[in-house]
Amino acid sequence: MRNPLSSRLPRRALAALCAVLLGAMPPLILPAAPPPSPTAHVSVKAADRPLPWSFKPLQKVEPAAVRNPAWARTRIDQFLLARMEAAGIQPAAPADPRVLLRRLTFDLTGLPATPAEVDAFVADSSPNSSLEIRQSKFAAAVDRLLASPQYGERWARHWLDLARYVDETASWLEKTSSAHLYRDWVIKAFNDDMPYNQFVMRQIATDQMGLPPEDRHALAFLGLAPTYWKELQLPPELIKGTVADEWEEHVDTLSRTFLGLTLACARCHDHKSDPITAADYYGIAGVFASVRHAERPTMGDEFWLPVKKARESVAALEKQRDELKKKKPAPTDLTNQVAVIEKKIADTKSGTPHFNMSMATAVEDAALFVIAAANNKGTVLDFKPGQARDLELMRRGDPNNTGDLIPRRFLGAFPAKDGQPRRLVTGSGRLELAQALVQEAAPLTARVIVNRVWKLHFGRGIVDTPSEFGVLGDPPTHPDLLNDLTARFVANGWSIKWLHREILLSAAWQQSSLAPDSEKRDPENKLFARMPRRRLDFEAWRDTTLAAAGTLDSRFGGVATPLTSDKNVRRTLYGNVNRHELEPMLRIHDFPDPAAHSPSRTETATALQMLFSLNSPFLLAQADALAARLEKEAGPTLNNRVTRAHALLFQRPPTAKELAMATRFLTSREADKKAWSEYAQALLASNETQFVD
Repeated sequence: MRNPLSSRLPRRALAALCAVLLGAMPPLILPAAPPPSPTAHVSVKAADRPLPWSFKPLQKVEPAAVRNPAWARTRIDQFLLARMEAAGIQPAAPADPRVLLRRLTFDLTGLPATPAEVDAFVADSSPNSSLEIRQSKFAAAVDRLLASPQYGERWARHWLDLARYVDETASWLEKTSSAHLYRDWVIKAFNDDMPYNQFVMRQIATDQMGLPPEDRHALAFLGLAPTYWKELQLPPELIKGTVADEWEEHVDTLSRTFLGLTLACARCHDHKSDPITAADYYGIAGVFASVRHAERPTMGDEFWLPVKKARESVAALEKQRDELKKKKPAPTDLTNQVAVIEKKIADTKSGTPHFNMSMATAVEDAALFVIAAANNKGTVLDFKPGQARDLELMRRGDPNNTGDLIPRRFLGAFPAKDGQPRRLVTGSGRLELAQALVQEAAPLTARVIVNRVWKLHFGRGIVDTPSEFGVLGDPPTHPDLLNDLTARFVANGWSIKWLHREILLSAAWQQSSLAPDSEKRDPENKLFARMPRRRLDFEAWRDTTLAAAGTLDSRFGGVATPLTSDKNVRRTLYGNVNRHELEPMLRIHDFPDPAAHSPSRTETATALQMLFSLNSPFLLAQADALAARLEKEAGPTLNNRVTRAHALLFQRPPTAKELAMATRFLTSREADKKAWSEYAQALLASNETQFVD
């Protein structure tokens, strides 16, 4: 046999191996390129490409006939069952009532069902009852949870991931004190079942829709966009690139959130796969070149103008006071002079009604031009209040290499009634842009949100790339179902709560997660022949811990507080989110990057998460509280306490094996005061607390 060490590696291979050993990425070895085909040089212009399925008009579709119609409870079921039968797969059995209510409550509120709610639901779901009665009781549970304030809190968190929400932005910006009011506005919008088309429009142009000033909090969708550092000592050629990057971020977030499209890909050239041109990109980017971040008043001018004048006066007095304190040598009567100024400040504040009115983190119309400073020493960001501008097409995305001026307009693939894309000409064009999203682009906008809600309920979407509905995204597994469900969603007033009911009342959603046949034949569950076992996100797990321990503070809304604070027992939604210094508790538990649109959460299982379960002061404190609650509510009897613990956390009684294990552990350490706390901690950190069937 030939000795593998008897010959040397080729020099290039040896160099590549050394580079890998030193930490470089291995070289990518590609096969030889095939000879070009005679038509390889031919490309279809983006504007001339056929429309993808997601761009086409909506229409109700009749489901195919099925062999087992008794299983189907809704139109959704008929579409799904037809595909299952074609594949020779049977749907899973219905879920146990306890499992079903646990799943439902977590889905809609992110909190566990209480033992009393579970017992009442199980009593109403007797196998002796007819299917109609059981379905009626389940529908009542759905309506009860949709009407609870906790519903809005849960579903607002899903939206905030898309909107890259933060409580604190970059350190070089003035700190905003009102970002939380956008979060509270989103919660209220979900609880009020604001029609989704209105929900979209208000986040882009609520100030131009004739709505009350307090609705301006919705504009934080734009107002909380990342702002990149600009060193204005640098020449304008460099600053223009940073500003163009900001515009690109705004276009990208808007298009991926509402349209499920990657419009930012067209900054440098026509989109490689979708019917989106570079002109389309700059037609919308011009809107964002015509706005700037601003704090806006939330009351009418009759209240705001006196407040504005008073705040300017206070700012001048504070500057005067601070300059006085800096004087060297200090005036002999410094204390008296400062006291006089501070009294004026206090009198101005107390004498001005609504002086402390909340301000909306928002935007206002103002065209931005990047120009050279005087004597060409650095750069000036020149905002023109109340004005708008169109952008020149930037060749290869370079703002210093521009072409034709592109009027602000919507996408060419969604023409208005005159056959041309809608022009965006009123002010910055935000209002026409918002209208186009829910009118010309309504089929796509509606499909995207219907698919997002479906994915959050079923664990995977009909389109499993929720922010990529273009050619490069996953095709829909059930196109007729998505088409039909979306058409009916629009017909029912764009109501998200209607959509929840339609999905949750289906037999498909009420299936068990135990289905060995479909797991083997359809491992990715593309046919939805079972419910997947899903892991709770960190917010739901932390909130469950607080709810089970009896320490949860259920107050609604308000300023965010650090999660690391021992006193913070509010829902995780109200924990502080810092864009550049995310709290460790969030960072290690797969919280999304708040600097970018996040269409779905990444799930990991890491040693840091386990160490958190074992050692975090938060979990140790809640374990102590849960142990105290069990003693208070279940008395001294071990069996009663263990049973109560399982009811609070798992919504079921313990099995004989679980009861025996708990008995062995607790009786062996009867003298140890921490035994019950350690038992409670083990339950809080267990898989069953963190997973839902």
